[in-house]
Amino acid sequence: MRVEYINPFVETSYKVLKEVLGGADVKRGDLYLKSTAMPVMGVAALVGLAGDVEGRVLFDMTFETALNIASQMNMEKLTEFDDLAKATISELANLITAQAVTKLHELGFKFDLTPPALFAGEKMEIAALGGGSEAVEALIVPLITEYGKIEVNVAIRERM
Repeated sequence: MRVEYINPFVETSYKVLKEVLGGADVKRGDLYLKSTAMPVMGVAALVGLAGDVEGRVLFDMTFETALNIASQMNMEKLTEFDDLAKATISELANLITAQAVTKLHELGFKFDLTPPALFAGEKMEIAALGGGSEAVEALIVPLITEYGKIEVNVAIRERM
């Protein structure tokens, strides 16, 4: 996985989170790679990528973090993960990926993204792309805020 693909997602996630959380402190945790199927923390917004590259970006967080972030973005306390909370987390994923893809287009990469798909539940797992020797490792970028931790999970490969 080329670093040129990853940086725009990391930088944009940091910038957008800081912005939508009213200037809250956002710290980046240590990056790590994950090659096997991975459990989701509770709420995951998934955006697919297609074109010069194929893959996906996943924004993973607990229900508590999702509610905290949705509450802050809507400037009202949300107590349940309802339609408004779901739409807010989907919009967050949309904001981040759209800005990241714009940066990548400026660098000469051409690809499109799917609208965010939101998954919420317990004991869910996201499987790696492909299988065997074609499996794509996902780079996990933890972003820690006072509202909770979001893991930006990027798995991208150039189209064969």
